[in-house]
Amino acid sequence: MPEQSETEVEEVAKLRVFLVDDHDLFRAGVRAELAGRVDVVGEAADVEGAIAGISSTAPDVVLLDVHMPDGGGAAVIQAGSTSSSTVRYLALSVSDAAEDVIAVIRAGARGYVTKSISADELVVAIQRVAEGDAVFSPRLAGLVLDAFAGGAEQGIDPELDQLTPREREVLRLIARGYAYKEVALELSISIKTVETHVSAVLRKLQLSNRHQLTRWATDRRLV
Repeated sequence: MPEQSETEVEEVAKLRVFLVDDHDLFRAGVRAELAGRVDVVGEAADVEGAIAGISSTAPDVVLLDVHMPDGGGAAVIQAGSTSSSTVRYLALSVSDAAEDVIAVIRAGARGYVTKSISADELVVAIQRVAEGDAVFSPRLAGLVLDAFAGGAEQGIDPELDQLTPREREVLRLIARGYAYKEVALELSISIKTVETHVSAVLRKLQLSNRHQLTRWATDRRLV
């Protein structure tokens, strides 16, 4: 039995992992937990550093946070997908919000686990993602299945894919009849920011007014 366990550890240690998170202490903690189990080949605290680091180290798996400045985990994945088709991405985030999960999966991540995961579970998740499996924390698996079962959220609508997660939130609320002030309160953002998002949505969807926007959202059962 001991010999088998050592062999298993050696197999896992062959995996090359790159860490992306804007919290230094968290990266240090993950690195310590993974020590001896995988080969951590690099780390980055921002999107630009992550893209450069992933390109230079060519890891098997990128373990990355969702929320970071300049586009977050989704931006890292999208940039990396254009340069390499062999790197796998596993999101590791404190957030279990539906819009965060869906956005990063649609960007190309193979899995999404929350930061409450144990070290042993994380190693297994990294292994499985490296092998091409899709891995989710138990509660998130059902959420992803539900979201991608509906036609509007399958990722097959190129117009919807243009919108950021925040723009889709604003779109839904506006289509439900919320005033700009109510949207601002609901999402904890300024009215000016709401106006900016609405303008971006109208421009991207080539719509002229709120009435057309509501009809567009209703036709796709987003309301």
